[in-house]
Amino acid sequence: MGMGLALLLSACGSTPQQERTDVPQGGTLSGPVVEQRWNLLLVGTDERLSMPETPFFRIGRDGKVNGSDGCNQFTGKVSLGESQRISFSELASTRMACPNMEDAKRVTDMLDNAYRYLIDHDRLVFFGPDSRVLGGWREAN
Repeated sequence: MGMGLALLLSACGSTPQQERTDVPQGGTLSGPVVEQRWNLLLVGTDERLSMPETPFFRIGRDGKVNGSDGCNQFTGKVSLGESQRISFSELASTRMACPNMEDAKRVTDMLDNAYRYLIDHDRLVFFGPDSRVLGGWREAN
């Protein structure tokens, strides 16, 4: 009985295994979202934004992201994990005043809230932690 109690207590005290979301030890990311320019297609499931410049981003093998929200240039970091996990962090951008600042913020909010992704042919869809569709991107030619 003492052995069973010790086993139960040790099982309760262990922490769950964390999903790996860092850049691999070799220092490079790989996968279908890496080294590809992605142009904004939709916000949510069906809303197209009309902006002077098409928002886009590109993830480098070094785990860095750069792009444009349609108004300002931005940079940051990206972590990829198992089960198509994605996380953007440390996003910083220029601070130009633009006529569509609300739409530009919606683009960066999409990146900030991205939790998982799905690729279907030339389309990339971001989902939030609640599995809600945040928006879609198209592979640039």
